[in-house]
Amino acid sequence: MRSVRKSVRINTNRAIRAIQVKSRWKKRAVYLVAVLVAILLGLGSRVFSSRLPEFVASHFGDALWACMIYFGLRMLWVDRQLSVALWGSLLFCFAIEFSQMYQAPWINHIRATTLGGLVLGRGFLTADLIRYTVGIAISWLLDQGCQKLAGNNTRIDDDKSPKSLK
Repeated sequence: MRSVRKSVRINTNRAIRAIQVKSRWKKRAVYLVAVLVAILLGLGSRVFSSRLPEFVASHFGDALWACMIYFGLRMLWVDRQLSVALWGSLLFCFAIEFSQMYQAPWINHIRATTLGGLVLGRGFLTADLIRYTVGIAISWLLDQGCQKLAGNNTRIDDDKSPKSLK
């Protein structure tokens, strides 16, 4: 009888783990879509800047870049607290911005390329820190709202999964 119970428990645990893995990949796919949408909107705000209102053209690109970083971290850390992605993306974006104070020829050469300019930026601007903060805060709020709509029964910033899944 014990071996039957143990076998059932092992099979149940395997089934639960398989469901959790599948769920993680679905969540990652959703965050990947969010990353791609943020990239497309951000590039669009640069390409079509002459057709957009000046405020949008000036500020949305940096805010969307920060959104992309937030959703990228959520994609990597799908089982972590939302606050981990919030603080991690703020730290990353601020680090990139402060790195722009360093103006050595080798890094300026990288920044002169299209990809290097998009990733590393070109020069330090205090306003960018505000844009990043707003973009990340909006992403975090959207993420919280989506978590609630999806019926996430755990607290938004709780790393612990429901006891029934352990």
